[in-house]
This record gives sequence, structure tokens and C-alpha cells, in this order.
Amino acid sequence: MKILYAIQGTGNGHLSRSMDIVPSLMVHGEVDVLVSGIQGDLTLPFPVKYKLRGLSFIFGKSGGVNLWKTTAKTNVRKLVKEIKSIPIDEYDLIINDFEPVSAWACYFKNKPCISLSHQAAVLAPGAAKPDTEDMVGKLILNNYAPTTAQYGFHFTANGNNIFTPVIRRQVREQKVTDEGHYTVYLPAYDDARLLKRLSEYPDVKWDVFSKHNKKTLHAYNIIIQPIDSEAFTRSMAASSGVLCGAGFETPAEALYLGKKLLVIPMKNQYEQHLNAATLKAIGVPVVKSLKKKHQDSISQWLQDDERVKVDYPDMTQQIVDMVVAKHGVVDRVGNQPDLISNNGIG
Repeated sequence: MKILYAIQGTGNGHLSRSMDIVPSLMVHGEVDVLVSGIQGDLTLPFPVKYKLRGLSFIFGKSGGVNLWKTTAKTNVRKLVKEIKSIPIDEYDLIINDFEPVSAWACYFKNKPCISLSHQAAVLAPGAAKPDTEDMVGKLILNNYAPTTAQYGFHFTANGNNIFTPVIRRQVREQKVTDEGHYTVYLPAYDDARLLKRLSEYPDVKWDVFSKHNKKTLHAYNIIIQPIDSEAFTRSMAASSGVLCGAGFETPAEALYLGKKLLVIPMKNQYEQHLNAATLKAIGVPVVKSLKKKHQDSISQWLQDDERVKVDYPDMTQQIVDMVVAKHGVVDRVGNQPDLISNNGIG
């Protein structure tokens, strides 16, 4: 069987998950990997056949997605060219982790495209929703990468097609300790804002990983260093707690490691607000921003030692086996299901 696995390359979460998904797919046949996006920092341990610009969200520096830069860097003509360039018909099975180029290539050729992603879970009926609905954000999330069948990962399992998170083997094998520092990953804030706000807690040692800095900086009670997957994982495993955005992989890994967790969802990023709603429902504290008016909430979190207990068993191979068994053979003989718009859910 020839399989195309397409990964969203904006940020590091999808790339991180692929490190366990791709080896599980390789059990079933020849796997070609496609990555689109320009905001990822991780180096993958396997060949990437298609490296595309795709359609990326650009992180800002004050707590959210920079909508202006996102729009300015979107080259529609190039995107259409990339969609047409993918030889979709060569593949027996296409599995998609919220990747738009391959999803739309499949859509236009009436080819089945199977979603195996976190986005499939946050859009599913029954998933927690934020107090304020973002209609534009919901529209984008529903139409960004259309697929024909959906399997999702979320902080809690819900139904037959929603599973607990894929926790990287690197994380599962970490020795968990508490060396007294707090690990920070807030890519939508620049270093100056992080220094200003975190220095307001002088008794706390902050270990910050930054998308905006190429070398390590020591200031006050804060260390700011460039993104490094191995260093970040070690820091998190040895931390007292984790302060991060309301993405998926980093909060899930922090919960798995038994760390206390505080999340700050990005502005203009509807998916993070959906995540924050689910995390809040299971007991994880959420604050809207690093602004001074939230200082008391952050101080309270630092003083508390409450941790949310989770059970995230290693089921990656079983999930991949199930998806391949259900869709691989059926799709190859041409018995294709009707295309479902808007990801078929929500």
C-alpha cells in the first residue's frame, strides 16, 4: 500500500505527533510525508517528500495570531499551484493532520482524505465550546482542510472516533523530577513582553523557550533560549509547572508528566479557545493574557499545587491500524464514500 501522510507545519504540535504516527504507518506500506507551513521549528527524523508553503498562520508578538501578516504572506496563486502539483492519484490512502494542500487536492479530485487530527476532535459534536463564539474562526476551522472521514485526538476521549493524545515516545521515556523551575512556551509573545511580565514574580525561576531568540539570554530570574525539542522536553519533565499557550501537544504532554499547568489561549486563534474550554472543564486554570490585571491569577497558580490527573495510554499503533484497516482496502478498490463538506462534523 502506498500512503500519503500530510502534516500541518504551522507550529510544532502536528510535527511532534508525526514522530509517532509515521513509524506506525510504515508498518502498513510505503509512506510519503508532506509538510506545509512556515512556522514549525522541529527537525523530523524521517524524509519529507513534499515541503510546501501551504497556508500558515503567523504568530504575533503580543499574545495572538498576526492576522495582517497571515494575510500578507498568503500567496493564493502559489497555493493553487501547490494543490495542483500533488499526485494524489498515486496513493492508496491519504491521511491528513489538518493540512490544507493535500486536503483540497483530494477534494477537487473526489479522492477520499482521512483526517487524523486534533481539529477533528475540537469540532466534533459534544466538544466543549468557549463562552464567546468566534464565527470567523469557526468558519476557517471548518473549511481549512476538508476531509471525508474524521478521527480525532483530544484531552479526553469522547465517542468511538475521539482518542486521548498521542504522547511522543521521547516524553514517555522521560524521568520526571521537580527541580523548582517553571517551563514556559508562549510563541505569540516576544521576549521583551515575557521579560517584563515574568520578572514581576522575582521568586520564581522561569525557563523560557522562544521563537524570537536565536541564542540563550539570562536576565533577572529568567532564562530565555531558542526552541530545542530535546531541551524543552527535559525542562518540562524536571519542572514544577508549565505555562504555555492553549495548543494541544504541549498541554497534553504537561498533563501526562503530572505537572501543574496554566494556559493562555492565543488571540485570534479559535482552536486555542476551544482547547481552553476543554482544559478549563477538566480543572486546568486559564487566563486570557499576561497583562497585569491577571497577575493575581498567575500568582495564585504559582502558590497552588493542584494537578489534573490524566490517563493517556500508548494507543498510537492500534489507532493507526484501525484507520488503515477501515479505509485503506476500501479506498483502493474504488468504493469511495461521498465527500462531506466542512470536515463532516460540527
